[in-house]
Amino acid sequence: MITIKSDREIELMKEASHIVYETHKYIKPYIKPGITTKELNDMAENFIISKGASASCKGYEGFPYAICISVNDEVVHGFPSDYKLKDGDIVTLDICACYKGYHGDSGWTYAVGKISDDDEYLMEHTEVALYEGIKEAKAGNRVGDISYAVEKYAKAHNLGIVRELCGHGIGSNLHEDPDVPNYGTKGTGPLLKKGMVIAIEPMLTFGEEEIYLDDNDWTIITLDGSHAAHFEHTVLITDDEPIILTGDGKNGKE
Repeated sequence: MITIKSDREIELMKEASHIVYETHKYIKPYIKPGITTKELNDMAENFIISKGASASCKGYEGFPYAICISVNDEVVHGFPSDYKLKDGDIVTLDICACYKGYHGDSGWTYAVGKISDDDEYLMEHTEVALYEGIKEAKAGNRVGDISYAVEKYAKAHNLGIVRELCGHGIGSNLHEDPDVPNYGTKGTGPLLKKGMVIAIEPMLTFGEEEIYLDDNDWTIITLDGSHAAHFEHTVLITDDEPIILTGDGKNGKE
């Protein structure tokens, strides 16, 4: 069921989402060669707790860590570990925080040191695809308008779309209706209404679209070994322009 958030709920979601934004900003300078993904996880969790929130991912359907950290060909839901980031890696931090019962959610892909031109291209255009989707997140439009915008941009730039994964509604639950696919048809899907909050999250690859599930039953990996990028914002639907709750407060980029 799709829910319309009250003013009180929106204020709590704004705070949860701002904590997510702050956590990304706090962690970013530490994303360098030599640090382990487990160290990043622990830093993120401690920071979230220091802000009076909790890490939404920890324990969610059995997920054992505070945040998802996915490296190179891992699309999403990577497990933090003793792996030390290397120069040339790309790494996605998917951070979710719960504040007084309400969630914020933002994934972002970062470069580790000097990365390849291909990875620069992948990251640049996956991020733009996110903002192309956000442009369509207006009351009166439909979910399919967001989906079509992401797909159109991804295809124009020859990037693979991971079709098994999608964005989602968010609120008192981390994942709510509606699903927000990264491909679709204009004018289809649920109607967007003022007060809805959704997470829009293109997950694109530099190669083919096929994926597989790791033995840990969580991590999604590209079948051909191509690198993947993931950019996500939590967005409030209004009667005017969409408001990015996990951004800098100016509706700009993360």
